[in-house]
Amino acid sequence: MTDNLAPSGLALSVLLFVILAILEAVFPRKKRTMPRGQRWRTNGIIILVDTLALRLMGPIAAIAAASFAEQVDFGLFNWVDFPAWLEFGLALILLDLAIYAQHVLAHRIPLLWAVHKVHHADRDIDVTTAVRFHPVEIILSMLYKSVVVLLLGPTPFAVFVFALLLNLFAMFNHANLRLPPPLDRILRLFVVTPDMHRVHHSTLVTETDRNFGFSIALWDRLFGTYTAQPAAGHDDMVIGLTEYQSDDPAETWWSLALPFQALKNTRNNSAVDRRTK
Repeated sequence: MTDNLAPSGLALSVLLFVILAILEAVFPRKKRTMPRGQRWRTNGIIILVDTLALRLMGPIAAIAAASFAEQVDFGLFNWVDFPAWLEFGLALILLDLAIYAQHVLAHRIPLLWAVHKVHHADRDIDVTTAVRFHPVEIILSMLYKSVVVLLLGPTPFAVFVFALLLNLFAMFNHANLRLPPPLDRILRLFVVTPDMHRVHHSTLVTETDRNFGFSIALWDRLFGTYTAQPAAGHDDMVIGLTEYQSDDPAETWWSLALPFQALKNTRNNSAVDRRTK
């Protein structure tokens, strides 16, 4: 069933991407720091590499994990007899909570942060930033999702819908889109808006470590990681990472090599620290 829906999901994602790209050009929220062309080429190449990486994973994909759990009767929803509608709703909510937890861990664990840096190094934030993830992070993320899916045991259809919604919301909340303030205030009570997520891409660590949610806005408020607005305001806030305020993040090979360079620097700094003790 999900195989038949996949082309429709892809078409919907492409359609939303085009719509948001147009809206960004007409109603931009923030002035760009860098030209769009080189950034978009790099971010586009990264998503092509990510797609290849996911193709190579094959049966480890989250939907395949859901099918396997269903076949062997494994996971919470295969052990507890919930009504279908309740199971579907709970699956979407719990999977979203798992993604929130994954995002927090990506900022807390040095190894994960090294690969997640590629996403944050982008000096502008727009709809293409939503797909700017290092292939190593994409693979680790899919493995994590697959484990969560095995433990929960949702239907393959629920996993497909969740993955589609996650993709659509990621594009929406990374968009450089100006929403009317009253609309933003209402929407962010329920879902993550562009203004809400943009705070997370600030160079200030106190703001980078806030607003981890991708879809449901509840988690940041519930776990105390919510910040309403950036300290400098959206017009003056600096996007990216302090140590990479150059043209480098717009270069493809630099971006793909960043995690390995970051880990090397971490090891070198640790060695220096040990020698000075």
